[in-house]
Amino acid sequence: MSLTAPSETTVTGEDAEEVVDAELVDDELLPAVPAAVPARPLVDRHTILYPGDGLPTAEQAQYSRRDFEVSEATAERLKNKSSPKNTDRNYKNQRKLFREWCEAMGRVARPCTTATYVEWVAGLIAREMAPNTIQTYMSAVRTWMPEDKKPGTAEARGMLTEYRKDWGKRNRVKKAPAITDAMMRAMVDTCDLTHPIGLRDRCALLVGRGALNRRSELADLDIVDVEVEDAGIPLWIGHSKTDQEAKGEETFVPGDPDNPRYDPVQAVRDWLSCLHRMGVTEGPLLRALTSRGTLQNRDTTKERGDRVSGDAVNDWVRGRAYTAKLRNWQHITAHGLRRGGAQEIADAGGDPTKQGRWKPGSATVKKEYLDRAQSRAENPWLKVQEARRKAQEGAS
Repeated sequence: MSLTAPSETTVTGEDAEEVVDAELVDDELLPAVPAAVPARPLVDRHTILYPGDGLPTAEQAQYSRRDFEVSEATAERLKNKSSPKNTDRNYKNQRKLFREWCEAMGRVARPCTTATYVEWVAGLIAREMAPNTIQTYMSAVRTWMPEDKKPGTAEARGMLTEYRKDWGKRNRVKKAPAITDAMMRAMVDTCDLTHPIGLRDRCALLVGRGALNRRSELADLDIVDVEVEDAGIPLWIGHSKTDQEAKGEETFVPGDPDNPRYDPVQAVRDWLSCLHRMGVTEGPLLRALTSRGTLQNRDTTKERGDRVSGDAVNDWVRGRAYTAKLRNWQHITAHGLRRGGAQEIADAGGDPTKQGRWKPGSATVKKEYLDRAQSRAENPWLKVQEARRKAQEGAS
């Protein structure tokens, strides 16, 4: 027999009296000693050990509920975190379609295997979807998977690359027509400057083209984001497609004092004065109006509240194109303001990158604007035309 005894020691001065609470047990039934948890190496294939370094290890972590909890303040921030709502909605729908496809095919949806992922992408290609759409579907599904169980992408991306080449030959992407300066002036000419709707649309047209705004940037402008100076309009763009972290950036729209009707400074002043008469001094710059020119009643509990959508801005621009009797007005969108402004800057020898808040070295700017402008400026027929003019001047 063996004596096992957790002990307690009571000290009463220099001498210590040990009080033992003991029990008798059989030697063969001694309490089990917990097995030591082996240390885990803290290394992976990227670890670099210098001469003399030991292998880094760590004991197995023992998590408690505390390790998984966040504070109420943090939870509130997580609930209110900013995220692209359209992207979230699209991803949710795309993941639902993938899950339904897996169920129909008898495959596991999450986490899926690489073979399942490849087979699904091949099916999207067989449906002749646009390559960019397929790429979005791929991203939606892969980011849905656990971090350590994502499917491989090499095979799927390889198929998509080959499909993109063939698809590009058969389908040319139709882009919104660029709104030239002449087109913009014709559209502004349709604005009744004695009516709030005319003042609003004129402001949207001139600011949108001058700042090379995306339609979402126009819709998201607040009154506080707009300053009025004699020389022009400083705009604060709080968030954009290339600024998902919402660091913000200022841009500047020069004025045109010699042409008051087409002057962005005058347009903004007139619209702000109109808003002030309506009792609006803060909040969104662009507002939804009734046909009588009064503010529309908006459900402020909705996500955008008093703020209009990018689609609404599109409708305003297209409506002005229709009223101005512009050719192919039905294809004109608010994006044409951005394209037309960038195109005119490039044709004049400038670089629209910073004005339009593209990333430095943007391939889009180079291909769509800079290269196009250079190619047209160097067109050999221009030299032929110049030679003809000189010949006519000599003959006269």
